[in-house]
Amino acid sequence: MRAIVVAGGTGGHIYPALAIIDKIYEKEPDSEILYIGTSDRMEKDIVPQRGIDFVGLEMKGFDRKNPFKNISVIIKTTKAYRKAKKIIKKFNPDIVIGAGGYITAPVLYAAHRLGYKTLVHEQNSIPGMSNKFLGNFANTLCLSFEESKKYFKDANCVYTGNPRSEEITKVKKVSKTKFGFSKNKKLIVIVMGSLGSTTITNKLKEMIPNFKDKDYQVLIVTGNSYYNSYNNVDVSDNVKLVPFLDDLINLMKDTDLLVSRAGASTIAEITSIGIPSILVPSPYVTHNHQYLNAKELENKKACLILEEDSFNADNLIPMIDKVIKDKKLYKELSDNSYKFGVRDSSLRIYKEIRKLLGEEDG
Repeated sequence: MRAIVVAGGTGGHIYPALAIIDKIYEKEPDSEILYIGTSDRMEKDIVPQRGIDFVGLEMKGFDRKNPFKNISVIIKTTKAYRKAKKIIKKFNPDIVIGAGGYITAPVLYAAHRLGYKTLVHEQNSIPGMSNKFLGNFANTLCLSFEESKKYFKDANCVYTGNPRSEEITKVKKVSKTKFGFSKNKKLIVIVMGSLGSTTITNKLKEMIPNFKDKDYQVLIVTGNSYYNSYNNVDVSDNVKLVPFLDDLINLMKDTDLLVSRAGASTIAEITSIGIPSILVPSPYVTHNHQYLNAKELENKKACLILEEDSFNADNLIPMIDKVIKDKKLYKELSDNSYKFGVRDSSLRIYKEIRKLLGEEDG
């Protein structure tokens, strides 16, 4: 198979794209893949490190607060569209696959105009601007949440789940002892997305001393940009700080409780292996979709929700203590989380790709 895969901006888009690529290589080892992303975001480093051919295009997302800045965005989008047409013609793929981020709009639309088969994966319960636009043109839309179908009235929608769910089931477990933790004590991992969060960082710096006398261990993934801001914080022996973890999903297999944003990829990961979680939806995302992502789990008693404005020691630490100490609650969250999960998402998406290419067998 010759495929172009497009995604960018955050780990929530990049890692599902990589999971789809992994599945294509698993099924068809001789495949040729070209990854198109933005030239100045995470994917420019992550993707080449995986040995995947990468092309970066200059793109920016629309600014909802300052419409005048969108003049330059429109210019960049037009240039990206023209460059994408040239790249697609030269590579001549069997299919072009989009996994989210504003870079997908010009590339997938260019593929559509050129007559190539296209497939889009939507991670969130409420689609972003790019995927709403692409819903009018993509041959197939793969959804992480069944509820998303109502936003794509005339599109060919298929519920597949998020490909990160399958990825985490296959990776090798990384022991918490790798980070200097005791194997006999429970581990709480706190991570606020691949980029981190200014608001949460400030609150965590105040909170960390409160973990000192707890009988569990805490790993905080700060985000690269925020790691140095913890330099003057009094960190006890049961707390560790790291800027970023490329093998976070490996460690999640030895994690007892996850405190995290409610991005779709994170939800796919925790439900795939049934980790109890306290989800802190980002209030800064479009249409508040992280809260709605988390609410789907909470409605099934598969997680607890703590909103950002309530994220402090007085609220978070008692919630952690309760989940860790209340065996009935812990089991309920774990069991219901696992029931929510889809563990063959990448395979489902691969089968949809093969259908578009005229072969039913996946």
